Amino acid sequence: MSILTRRAIIAGASASAAACLTGCVSSNPNPSINAAALAPPPPASPAHSAMADAIEPQYNEIYAETKDVDFTVPAVKLAQVDSAFLRKNIAYETKEAPGTIVIDPANHYLYHVEDGGRATRYGVGVGREGFVWAGEATIKSKQEWPDWYPPKEMVDRRPDLKKVMVELQSGEGMHGGPANPLGARAMYLWQGNKDTYFRIHGTNEPWTIGLSQSSGCIRMINQDVMDLYQKTPIGTRVVVLASPGALAIKDTRA
Repeated sequence: MSILTRRAIIAGASASAAACLTGCVSSNPNPSINAAALAPPPPASPAHSAMADAIEPQYNEIYAETKDVDFTVPAVKLAQVDSAFLRKNIAYETKEAPGTIVIDPANHYLYHVEDGGRATRYGVGVGREGFVWAGEATIKSKQEWPDWYPPKEMVDRRPDLKKVMVELQSGEGMHGGPANPLGARAMYLWQGNKDTYFRIHGTNEPWTIGLSQSSGCIRMINQDVMDLYQKTPIGTRVVVLASPGALAIKDTRA
C-alpha cells in the first residue's frame, strides 16, 4: 500500500485550504522540630500524587527570552497561551518505551515518554479539518533554525510570499530565523525511505498552541521544541494517536 503523504492530503483538500505555515514550588518547611516531624510520612495516596503533579513549574523562567546561536527567541507572553498547554512533567501510563514521542491530536498534547511511568507533556498545534492524520513514523533528520520551503499550493494562493523568498539549496524558500514559520527547530518524520512531509517544529505564533490550524504539522512553542529537540535523537519513534477525522498513514516497511 502506498503511503498517504501530506502532499496527497493537500491534493484532496479544497482549493481554499491553506498549506502548513509551517512553530518546583513547595510549601515552606516548619522550622520547629517535634516528634511528629520525625515520624515517617504516611504512604502517598492517589490524591496526594495528583496534587504533586499539579505543582506548576516556573514558567517565567522556562519561557523567558533565550539567546540561541545567532538569534534571540523572544519570551512567551503567557497570557496568550492557555495554561493547560504549557510544559509539565506528569505521571503517564503507556506501553511505549522511554524516549518515544506520543502525539494526541484530539487533546493537543505531545508526550515525551520517560522512565518511571512519567512523561514531559507539551501543548501543540495540530492539523485542521481535512489535514488530521494518525500513524507511526521515525525522526530521520532534524535541524536548528530550518529553512522553509512553502508548498506550491500555498504560493499559488498567496503570491505575496514571493517577496520574502530567495533561492536556497533546495529551491525557493525562506532562510531560517525568528520570522520563519518553522521556528527554532524542526524534526522530520519519515517512514522507511519515504518522507511523510509532516514535521514537528516550532512556531513564531505561540497563541496557536492548543488549536487545529496547520496542514498536519505539529507546532510547538519555540522554547518547548528546543527542549524536546535536545533529548530526541535521530531514529526516535513517533506515534500519532487516532482522532476524529484522522486519515491513517500506513507504514510500508516490511
